Amino acid sequence: MSSHAATTDDPHAALEPLKKTSTGIENKKLAMWAFLASDCMFFGTLISTHLIYRKVYPTVVEPTEFFDIELTGFSSFILLMSSLLMALSVSAAHKGNIAGMRRFLLGTIFFGLIFLSGQVYEFNHFVKDAGLTLSSSVFGSTFYLLTGTHGVHVALGVLWLSCWTACSLPKDWAWYTLRGGRFLWLPFRVIFAPMVGRYKHENALDVEVAGLYWHFVDIVWIVIFTAVYLVEYLPILGF
Repeated sequence: MSSHAATTDDPHAALEPLKKTSTGIENKKLAMWAFLASDCMFFGTLISTHLIYRKVYPTVVEPTEFFDIELTGFSSFILLMSSLLMALSVSAAHKGNIAGMRRFLLGTIFFGLIFLSGQVYEFNHFVKDAGLTLSSSVFGSTFYLLTGTHGVHVALGVLWLSCWTACSLPKDWAWYTLRGGRFLWLPFRVIFAPMVGRYKHENALDVEVAGLYWHFVDIVWIVIFTAVYLVEYLPILGF
């Protein structure tokens, strides 16, 4: 069997050149770890700021009066379960199972959208019913800055995974028959159509890098959920 045939038949063969780096870690993965390290410090600053101001101004608001811990807990569970689907999509990508990877990516995207929908609903409730805005109190400023920044990270992750999902689609998938003609949905044409059919086996590493970002976003939310939401209920529980 020729080397070309081996590369084509074995999805892992395409990744071999990427592993020969001075650090022993693929450069793309190393760059993502460096970015996540800086992002970790950024979120650490936001979380610390929120907790410090919450300690300095403890009586400004009483969050337990308007927090919907059941909804937030459900959204947190959904986001954490999306990490499982992300891990399965990365595994499928490295095995060359493009269809399986695409299914798990779609599941991850769906769960991410559910989380974002819950956050939008929560923010709307806080503003309209509780009167909590960015300028209403110190708590509102730090709360929206922290949770909103995380929400932006989730939205960017959803967009990133959507791009790889589009890349993994067959080249003729974007077209469908309507009234005897072939038309392309306009938003898909503008955003995702140029990506369709561009996925290759060596892009499994890129999916893994996106997975690192997604897992980081999930882990950060665990810390935020604990520090911002659950801590507020400790006095009620007698702690």
